[in-house]
Amino acid sequence: MQQLQDLTGRNILVTGVSRPGGIGAAIVRRLAEYGARVLFHGSADYDRAMGYADASRTFGTDFAETLRKEGMNVTAIAPSDLYRPGAGGELIDLAAGEAGYLDGLVLNHAYSTGSSLGQWTEEDIDRHLRVNVLASMMMIQAFAGQKPEGLRGAVTLFTSGQDLGPMTGEIPYAVSKAAEANLCRQAAAALARQNIQVNCVNRGPTDTGYLSGEAHAQVAQAFPLGKWGMPKDAARLVHFLQSEEARWITGQVISSEGGFQRG
Repeated sequence: MQQLQDLTGRNILVTGVSRPGGIGAAIVRRLAEYGARVLFHGSADYDRAMGYADASRTFGTDFAETLRKEGMNVTAIAPSDLYRPGAGGELIDLAAGEAGYLDGLVLNHAYSTGSSLGQWTEEDIDRHLRVNVLASMMMIQAFAGQKPEGLRGAVTLFTSGQDLGPMTGEIPYAVSKAAEANLCRQAAAALARQNIQVNCVNRGPTDTGYLSGEAHAQVAQAFPLGKWGMPKDAARLVHFLQSEEARWITGQVISSEGGFQRG
């Protein structure tokens, strides 16, 4: 009997994969380890602009080659900017054409810049909404349109705990992520009859290398265990939601943040 966590036979697209220390890379490895054919996409240019030293334009092809050598079935999709009109739907078409079809979609991509009240610009707000919300909506629509009838589909979105406490240093990002949480609930109801479950992961503060030194230590103390969540923690929950074990869960925003205590 097939184990419920086994993903053999499933074709899953993961977005937001552009560097080894990120959540996207951990998700890709986890899903592929459990038998899924994983296609992934990212934009290293954004991560490089944000100052991540491990972001590289060759990461996708290098990462795919490494995993294939370990016996996993992975494909790197050519990088593109999800801000561009039409990019979301085109990405689904490209991935579905490569795999034959998709029955899993993990929307891990995010655009986030520090922007406090008084610093917002229309361009900055527009980019947050287009990448985090519009592109996700178009990808979900295209995903539903290509999924073969009779197969179970699973969509996993990401939020950032914006409904649990203020994020005044990055309000455009928080607003866009709140919209994604609502998108989860709306899409789950709209797609239920197509046997597509849509859920959202709030992974809380995750140690992907964006803080160091005293700031890193201060955040660690907000966790009861005194340590950050890691990319592998988020990947385990995504794996569960993409597996048959989660086929009766839909429209939920699931917090997995180790008891993080907001001050």
